[in-house]
Amino acid sequence: MREKMISVKDLNYKVEDNDILKFINFDIYKNDFVGIIGPNGAGKSTLIKILIGEIENYSGEIEINGKIGYVPQKDEFDKSFPIRAFEVVLMGMYKDVGLFKKYKKKHYNKVKSTMKMLGIDYLYNRNVGKLSGGEYQRLSLARALVSDPDILILDEPEAGVDSKAQIKIYNILEELSKKGMTIILVSHDISMVVKKANTVMCLNKTLHCHKNAVDMTAEDLKKIYSEELELLVHINKPLKVVSKND
Repeated sequence: MREKMISVKDLNYKVEDNDILKFINFDIYKNDFVGIIGPNGAGKSTLIKILIGEIENYSGEIEINGKIGYVPQKDEFDKSFPIRAFEVVLMGMYKDVGLFKKYKKKHYNKVKSTMKMLGIDYLYNRNVGKLSGGEYQRLSLARALVSDPDILILDEPEAGVDSKAQIKIYNILEELSKKGMTIILVSHDISMVVKKANTVMCLNKTLHCHKNAVDMTAEDLKKIYSEELELLVHINKPLKVVSKND
């Protein structure tokens, strides 16, 4: 039997009288690579914040089995702040080490090995303010991975980076998935989600689909995107156009 990593039952979340998430139910298992797609305002980032514990005033049941590593939407950082790349990655271990305790040689070695795995070990001593958008996103990924999480959650990691950097990020996630990591990815890049993930969740306030990526259809996308929005999506076959005239 596959090991269940996350279980969500009857999740509801409101802000004043506005329904943000309604009757959400799903299970995620070990080694799943789940892509979450949906339009702006669909509740994707809210769902992630609930899973990582940033939002608590919801109703329903959530069970998490394992440590979570989290890569938020593009971090806004002060480029003038004198912090080096390896120090950013070290931050990913403060919960294990303790906020005011000294890091040991093994922690620095872990930072080096994690950065090397992601192909950014050359940035080790570089000031964060001198990094490109793609380099900083991989640095954020290193920070999330350095504590050896069981579950990796990413909220639009491709935002604000060029296409080459996006491809690098997705290739890294694919390799992590092959090694057994459970991954949850929120993204607007539908084509890449369907190509890389093995399971897709279609979210727009409520969960409209949760199925194998190979089984995704244009009809699934129509359920969550407005008819006026035209989408070019490559779903295992020729490019499909979804529009109000489809």
